[in-house]
Amino acid sequence: MELTAESHSVSLNDGSSIPLIGLGTYGNPHTTPKGTTYEAVKVAIEAGYRHIDGAMIYFNEHEVGQAIREKIADGTVKREDIFYCGKLWNTFHPPELVRPALEKTLNTMQLDYVDLYIVEMPTAFKPGDTFHPRDENGKYIYHETDLCATWEALEACKDAGMVKSLGVSNFNKRQLELILKKPGLKHKPVSNQVECHPYFTQPKLLEYCRQNEIVIVGYSPLGTSRDPMWYGVHMNPSHLLEDELLASIGKKYNKTAAQVALRFNVQRRVVVIPKSFNPDRIKDNFQIFDFSLSQAEMKAIEGLNKNIRFVELLMWSDHPEYPFHDDY
Repeated sequence: MELTAESHSVSLNDGSSIPLIGLGTYGNPHTTPKGTTYEAVKVAIEAGYRHIDGAMIYFNEHEVGQAIREKIADGTVKREDIFYCGKLWNTFHPPELVRPALEKTLNTMQLDYVDLYIVEMPTAFKPGDTFHPRDENGKYIYHETDLCATWEALEACKDAGMVKSLGVSNFNKRQLELILKKPGLKHKPVSNQVECHPYFTQPKLLEYCRQNEIVIVGYSPLGTSRDPMWYGVHMNPSHLLEDELLASIGKKYNKTAAQVALRFNVQRRVVVIPKSFNPDRIKDNFQIFDFSLSQAEMKAIEGLNKNIRFVELLMWSDHPEYPFHDDY
């Protein structure tokens, strides 16, 4: 299948499909000016994006929903053209809280359904009014839930028509197998959203997911601009975009290192969701369908893999379900 700006979706195991590039919408809620996400989503849809990745925990789903609705109202797109992914946060893992969490997203966005709803982390936190519950010593308060019971509650939401497809995020092989081998499984996860870029190519997890018809959605495909508390100290994430190989390949095609990094994953049928609030960068990130990397170039970029995870989430590394202790 030839990838074009108009047609670059891959099939999911439930019969739906997902565009290979989407706009990530995470922004620090304390420092991102009001309206920033709204403007970014509008620019993205006008530039050709049809896949928007968001989450309740980003505290901007109202802006995302408003932008989507306005672009539908002005005739730019129809609802069925847009693919929206929402996420179930850690404090909503108990089965009875799953549907209310999804309803909250639908109400906030004023949409009838989301296209994909994923378990954001396998790590449950204590349910309640605060999204990051801590004790008096500042330690996170965890919660023990059965991921299979959470999944069954999600299956009920799909059966009720509130969501088209179900997936997970930051799950390792063992945690994926918990769901895949669950007795009475009705709906397989269609996707696993994990960090994926030329310095962290995820070969083992990618192969495992391919064998099980699960699409990898790569977050931080250009490194990460998140607060340093999110990532480890191995290396500054911005180094990825200064990589000499990516730059030299880019020069050949008159493309940036970032565009080469995105194209690399897209050619591997790994979905990319680069986050940007900069209108020019949003447009640039989408310009990856007018060139194609050779097999030799793909192999050379694969050789950049350093197995470096930028987003380590070490503040939760003592959680019993912390996913990154395992090899993959």
